[in-house]
Amino acid sequence: MGGDAKKSGGLRVAVVGLQFGAEFVPIYQAHPDVGQVVVADLDEDQLATVGDRFGVERRMSGLEEVLASSDVDAVHLVTPVTLHGEQTIAALEAGKHVACTIPAALDTEVLRRIVELERATGLTYMMMETAVYTREFLYVQDLVNSGAFGRLAFARAAHLQDMEGWPGYWQGFPPLAHITHALAPVLALTGATARSVHSFGSGRLPEDKRRVYGNPYPVETSIFQLHDVDIAVEVTRSMFEMARSYTESFCLYGDRLGFEWPQLEEERPLLFEMAPLAAGRGRPIEARRIEVPDRADLLPEPIRKFTRSFVYESGDHLSFVQGGGHSGSHPHLVHEFVSAVTEGRPSRIDAATAANWTAAGLAAHQSAMSDGEAVEVPRFDLQPAN
Repeated sequence: MGGDAKKSGGLRVAVVGLQFGAEFVPIYQAHPDVGQVVVADLDEDQLATVGDRFGVERRMSGLEEVLASSDVDAVHLVTPVTLHGEQTIAALEAGKHVACTIPAALDTEVLRRIVELERATGLTYMMMETAVYTREFLYVQDLVNSGAFGRLAFARAAHLQDMEGWPGYWQGFPPLAHITHALAPVLALTGATARSVHSFGSGRLPEDKRRVYGNPYPVETSIFQLHDVDIAVEVTRSMFEMARSYTESFCLYGDRLGFEWPQLEEERPLLFEMAPLAAGRGRPIEARRIEVPDRADLLPEPIRKFTRSFVYESGDHLSFVQGGGHSGSHPHLVHEFVSAVTEGRPSRIDAATAANWTAAGLAAHQSAMSDGEAVEVPRFDLQPAN
């Protein structure tokens, strides 16, 4: 399909926020179940640039115009992090299906309202967490589901990224409040939710950054306990003041297999295999570098190419560029959201799941601000008693 041509009966989707959001416009245009794509941005120049580039005729000045339009079915919010919660609520109240980039919100009561609205309206909500659709995640998921890992023993995850020079709303942001790129893969692989967390801050932000959110830490690290799973999860998130190249990573270890994200993005992951117990001290463990397959085969043919290509051209945003947009995850996210809406079912990352993952990070930052005091993580996946 070229440009703004309509496909009869397809979903009408508005992409709101056209910096990172530009990544998703051509994927929606190519999806066989999408009838029309609308683009919206407060920046007139950005709106014109993206609209012209992809031949999108329907252009709107912002979310308010989108929500007032009766012929837009769904919105994909790719807007500043501080706006996600209130914008999601406004969109659901306006009767729109919602896809929203991470985090879902910055307050547990706002998360609770999103969960309530999804249940009350029957609309589809999806948090667009790239980390649970990367080719690495999909590979490990197949191994876990097959039982190849054996009994799980431990997990470690990290999101390390220098945010200097990013828009002002990122300056001084509490690192663990933006945790899901690291924690979500482990929770998704185990099928668990976080139960409690101990966290500590590390380093010290300069005063100009501390005053924005009242957060003094450029780096925070946590240990989580999970419901119903006998493993601990270690998570570190850095945003400033740490000399380390970018990575969004998870490692998972069982008593048969272990998977380890590479130290550097251009390296291949490691797979560890434990040999059967024999005489002597310790069991042999084989370590080998592996090639992780691309999973374009899981997608409709018209959007398969997007696992290996990306729109963002400047090269200065590694999380977009790596492996075709967050390790090939973008078309998988679009397909799951569109499929959930058209099939009338909850998305894989529905409001309760998104709230569970997001609230874990909010609790983790609270613990760091309380010098490591244990904080219980609220749950949103349990239906309230009648």
